[in-house]
Amino acid sequence: MKTKPHLQSGRHGFTLMELVLAMGVCAIVLAGVSGVFFSAVRLRDSATQAVADALPVERALGILRRDLQGVMPVSTSGILSGDFKVGDVTSPGVNQNVAIELYTTTGPLHENEPWGDIQRVTYELRASATGHDLIRSVTRNLLTPMTPVPENQWLLGNVVSLDFDCYDGTQWRPAWDTTVTDTNLPVALRVRIQLAASSRDRQPITLVVPVDSQSVTNQSVFGTSS
Repeated sequence: MKTKPHLQSGRHGFTLMELVLAMGVCAIVLAGVSGVFFSAVRLRDSATQAVADALPVERALGILRRDLQGVMPVSTSGILSGDFKVGDVTSPGVNQNVAIELYTTTGPLHENEPWGDIQRVTYELRASATGHDLIRSVTRNLLTPMTPVPENQWLLGNVVSLDFDCYDGTQWRPAWDTTVTDTNLPVALRVRIQLAASSRDRQPITLVVPVDSQSVTNQSVFGTSS
């Protein structure tokens, strides 16, 4: 019996060398794609962390700027336009000395609350487990004969130093007190906040706010008559 010869097909399979080369190329491509992907993930995480770190700072600076811009003029008549103090000063209801005390028109108005827009605000640093916290204390009830307890508001953590400087028209001064010799408000205010950071070259956050309120001195000048 005769058998038919085996007919060879026109299609050939891949050799072992070709398979190894194809797998190597795929591995290189996948390594490149994964590297780009993980780089994008790290960039996203760093950007998210940077935004998260900047939000409390921007919020604190916004509140601080509004308080300084709304500072009330100094007047000897009326308790709703009280004194302005900068430096290591005492404030009613606050247990420790504060960096600044001012009366400002940033109080929110509500129909169910009797408070006006004028409030007494202080800023200070308080010790915490991680260093110092920037605390804003607010007193809304300015007409009570008793010493009211301020409402504390946390603004920033990990603060190393907080400095206020007052510009009198010629120079910056670290202290200002309208109950002593300064009968008017300063021309401008400068705030410097140093945050704790791993880098020693990190510069402090600086905020300069011009004071537009017109102050009224408690000294009167009268003309003399002959």
